[in-house]
Amino acid sequence: MNAEAVNPATPGPATSGHVAPTGSRRKARPRLDLRRLGRAALLGTTARDRLPDAIGHVVDAHRAHHPDADLEPLRRAYVLAESSHRGQMRKSGEPYITHPLAVTLILAELGAETTTLTASLLHDTVEDTDVTLDQVREQFGEEVRYLVDGVTKLEKVDYGAAAEPETFRKMLVATGNDVRVMSIKLADRLHNMRTLGVMRPEKQERIARVTRDVLIPLAERLGVQALKTELEDLVFAILHPEEYAHTRDLIVRNAARADDPLAEVADDVRKVLREADITADVLIRPRHFVSVHRVSRKRGPLRGADFGRLLVLVNEDADCYGVLGELHTCLTPVVSEFKDFIAVPKFNLYQSLHTAVTGADGQVVEVLIRTHQMHKVAEAGVVALGNPYAAPEEQSASDGERVDPTRPGWLSRLLDWQRAAPDPDTFWSTLREDLAQDREITVFRPDGGTLGLPEGATCVDAAYAQYGEDAHACIGARVNGRLATLSTVLKDGDTVQLLMGQDAASEPSREWLEHAHTPAARIAIQRWLTAHPAPDDAAAAHPDASSRARSDDDPAPPPSPNVPVAAPGRPAAAQVLTDRPGAPVRLAGCCTPVPPDEVTGFAVRGGAVTVHRAQCAAVARMKDVGRAEVGVRWGEGAECRVTLVAESFVRPHLLADLTEAMALEGAEIVSATVEPPDRQQVRHTYTVQLPDAARLPALMRAMRDVAGVFDVSRAQPQTSGA
Repeated sequence: MNAEAVNPATPGPATSGHVAPTGSRRKARPRLDLRRLGRAALLGTTARDRLPDAIGHVVDAHRAHHPDADLEPLRRAYVLAESSHRGQMRKSGEPYITHPLAVTLILAELGAETTTLTASLLHDTVEDTDVTLDQVREQFGEEVRYLVDGVTKLEKVDYGAAAEPETFRKMLVATGNDVRVMSIKLADRLHNMRTLGVMRPEKQERIARVTRDVLIPLAERLGVQALKTELEDLVFAILHPEEYAHTRDLIVRNAARADDPLAEVADDVRKVLREADITADVLIRPRHFVSVHRVSRKRGPLRGADFGRLLVLVNEDADCYGVLGELHTCLTPVVSEFKDFIAVPKFNLYQSLHTAVTGADGQVVEVLIRTHQMHKVAEAGVVALGNPYAAPEEQSASDGERVDPTRPGWLSRLLDWQRAAPDPDTFWSTLREDLAQDREITVFRPDGGTLGLPEGATCVDAAYAQYGEDAHACIGARVNGRLATLSTVLKDGDTVQLLMGQDAASEPSREWLEHAHTPAARIAIQRWLTAHPAPDDAAAAHPDASSRARSDDDPAPPPSPNVPVAAPGRPAAAQVLTDRPGAPVRLAGCCTPVPPDEVTGFAVRGGAVTVHRAQCAAVARMKDVGRAEVGVRWGEGAECRVTLVAESFVRPHLLADLTEAMALEGAEIVSATVEPPDRQQVRHTYTVQLPDAARLPALMRAMRDVAGVFDVSRAQPQTSGA
């Protein structure tokens, strides 16, 4: 049974007023404003959980958004819910039917369609009464049954610390196919939070913490700002009562002021837009409690304009930019505050222009500019998208995030990586990290597409966001036209080109985990590492580092007798024959010899032979310490790996041209680095794999022929160690 439902010893009175909402709209009843009600209840003592005239306000709110809706399902759902819950009481002492009515009113005010409202009225019947899912299907159809079943499963989720990982994972699987289930759950939680005062303080705090950590971030990702902001304020009041009381006093004192700088600027904006012949509604939008608290911590003592923002609503997208132009022309703009979320919408469907202007008294006023439809979506998110089962041509397909309203892009990605997570705890930890990210950046691909990433994301995250598990083959990136390491932290507006290797056996480095911030990247890397265990994880994860850490005096593991070998950790390097048949052979990492380099060999501990280029600085040191020189020569194998250094002038598209020239010569780029430009010159270092060492001269010529490149050379031998 729902924790809010109790069965008294004697049946309580039935709620009165069965309403048949099939007649004309009752014009005498004013439409309720969810945001205004939420604000009023926090400022005063008005009870928000009382719904006069039973279902009447639900009908009026629904007709305001859907004037042609068939109201018969709502009437029948109310009759079934009222009769089923009759005799049950909430802990506050009210008839239980007030709860599903309140939840349904919240969704109706947000613009939910009839099916969602029908399921909302019935959402507790299967769990708390004798009504079955089969009965729901028979009377209301499969779609309503599915939604009621999904909400019922959510009610059974235990949010306790021990049960969180697996139960929340199951919850997402159960609800991921239709976000309307989660919408009902969020409205259900909002009404419960509104009436939480009847519970013990410790239980209030537990519920508030779960709401803060899980449900509020999910409301943000569903774009349901009207629910999210009120939930934030209710949680704030419970978990931080002293700071809440202080913020409340600030808001009350500001409301009592005689002058209002926001109203003055609003009048100026209306005048500017009238003169420009732009039809617009200019509204003052008060900040909610948590927003005021955040601003006060950021800016210190608050001024009048800090307690709200201006909201400008227009009819067409083009009018948004027209308003922006007029404001920036006729008023003093704060250019650093401008953001365009219309051209690049947020991951949760949000679209708006953000700017700020300075009033006559020097106060900065933030301005939001959007269309009426954008505003509806900004407030209600996925709830405002209409019938999620409409024919495909009726839905906007311009943005992959919004093709299917029941499955926003972020939720599809979340469901994908929850299936890929190796265990529930990994899924839970990455989910909590993802939900904690309250800011997102947008980066651009060279093809004009975009990637939405959390603030602090790196090129590793971009690679997995774009390519999925194929990102294992990523060898580097170009950020804003310049070669960058995969650990580079991206900024909003960056252009990112991922450089992909051609080796099908490419593998991610364990170091990438240190640079991955998104669940998709971390889980994909961890999944690969788990599937490819090695006796020595460190050596398996960092083969190059392991080679560098070993002295040349330490031989590589011995190969089969009489078989020349390549450098350890390197695929199919050129073969070397020695005067000591069967001796293990290793190409020195300090000078990376390749055919047809002149080479010499030295015997090291264990009978192994290390091979150096003849001009390597380590050769003299080996001779000085008395190492026995061994005759070596190149065998028939011609494949090789070599490190090249390109010196060039800085110019646009240099990296693209250079890597294209290398690819045309058959070179596979294994790794690439770039040093910071110095006096308009830049130094690139590439390690490449060639199928035939004879191609090396042609490769170097092709690189020198690239415009801007003035020299290409082999990496110089190191001077320290062999």
